[in-house]
Amino acid sequence: MKSLVLLLAIATLLVVPAASQILYENGPINGNTDAWTINFGFLLSDSVTISTGNSTVTGLSFGVWLTPGDTMETAQVTLSSDPVGSGTIFFNGMVSFTQSGCVVNNYGYDVCTETGSFPGTNLTNGEYWLTLQNATDTEGDPVYWDENSGEGCHSPGCPSEAKSTLTGSDPSEAFSILGTASTTGTSSVPEPGSLMLFASGVLAAGALVRRKLS
Repeated sequence: MKSLVLLLAIATLLVVPAASQILYENGPINGNTDAWTINFGFLLSDSVTISTGNSTVTGLSFGVWLTPGDTMETAQVTLSSDPVGSGTIFFNGMVSFTQSGCVVNNYGYDVCTETGSFPGTNLTNGEYWLTLQNATDTEGDPVYWDENSGEGCHSPGCPSEAKSTLTGSDPSEAFSILGTASTTGTSSVPEPGSLMLFASGVLAAGALVRRKLS
């Protein structure tokens, strides 16, 4: 029965707006291996490959770990040419997120999907960097970005690289970049209807978690 409840929760996690396309995805949420702090002064960047021609990025969906009962509200989102929000900045702002499909993992954390939208940002084919930081939640607790090492990703250029100011290179995280693609562009990225952000990894027994709590 417990597994059935979790499977039903997973089935509700496709929260990509109908009008949006997944421009890049780095695989489903793992939920049981590890997660990295994206508030209290910590930030993390993952590489993004745009292969859909001239595209307009309008949103983001990603996986978080939270203290049970918490709700993530906002996070600072940066799209730039270089990691940790450096180089040319294409978008930088605080974005409001909607939380959905939370399940409890093996370590007692709520693992949730966060989806937010922001003003359209035009990107051509190439590599960019997504940086998340300054996340806020209802209780003022840490917010952790789920680490999945890009397992199960389908986009050209995946798995992502990941970099932080604290540790340098890290395994990459679970996220999807949303928007609209040029009609002349080509892509093998799955359409929203064929991809769920959350996989069965949260149902499996995880290895010893290495929390990034500082």
